[in-house]
Amino acid sequence: MNKIVRKTDFSDLVVRFEIEAPRIAKARKAGHFVIVRVSEKGERIPFTIAEADVEKGTITLVVQRVGASSKKLCALNEGDYILDVVGPLGKATHIEKFGTVVCAGGGVGVAPLLPIVQAMKKAGNRVIVVLAARNKDLIILEDEMRASSDEVILMTDDGSSGKKGLVTNGIEEVIQREKVDFCVTIGPAIMMKFVSILTKKYNVPTVASLNTIMVDGTGMCGACRVSVGGQTKFVCVDGPEFDAHQVDFDEMIQRLKAYREEEQEDIKKLEL
Repeated sequence: MNKIVRKTDFSDLVVRFEIEAPRIAKARKAGHFVIVRVSEKGERIPFTIAEADVEKGTITLVVQRVGASSKKLCALNEGDYILDVVGPLGKATHIEKFGTVVCAGGGVGVAPLLPIVQAMKKAGNRVIVVLAARNKDLIILEDEMRASSDEVILMTDDGSSGKKGLVTNGIEEVIQREKVDFCVTIGPAIMMKFVSILTKKYNVPTVASLNTIMVDGTGMCGACRVSVGGQTKFVCVDGPEFDAHQVDFDEMIQRLKAYREEEQEDIKKLEL
């Protein structure tokens, strides 16, 4: 069992947990994720590790209240225990000195983007971060991003913070003013799809961290399969990051809807 040592509410929907997991904290690298199970009969939920503190033996996860399981997790408080946290899983982000790197995040995808930003900066890159959200209240980790990068561009749907527009507007602004050598994007599938379309247009190599449905996290169940360059890949063991220009995002988006009705039924039961 893993103890929650700190809980912070970013908003009504988004919560940051600092969890005791010394072995995971020691082994974790940028891009790695864990699978969390809240209770004995709970589903297994993947979360990319946002931060790790080796000295304290903790990892940080950012959770959005979306379905029944995430709501159960967010209902826990400091001092409570999570049944199990398995990881680190997946392949770490490939980090090297590319030149100018744009890191684009949307929603809670900003959390797993943070360690990548830090690693890219440490490798000697010029790092420009583009953060997108529906409004200013949903922007997270802005201060941490500013401390870890050369520039932060904020984009909100309603213009309540930064500039009004989508994440792609912010990325294109950067591409049109200077040479961009690499792009990393994490966020909702539809967001990553349009980031991919944009960067392909400008011939900017891009990786996307995919957020598919997962069950076992070892590549055996096949629930997380995606098509990349016409081949079947498993996000849990082959990813979670792939060449964004090769990902079949439309297929992935359809697969993400597979258990929508069941999830709604579970939410109703939880609210009773």
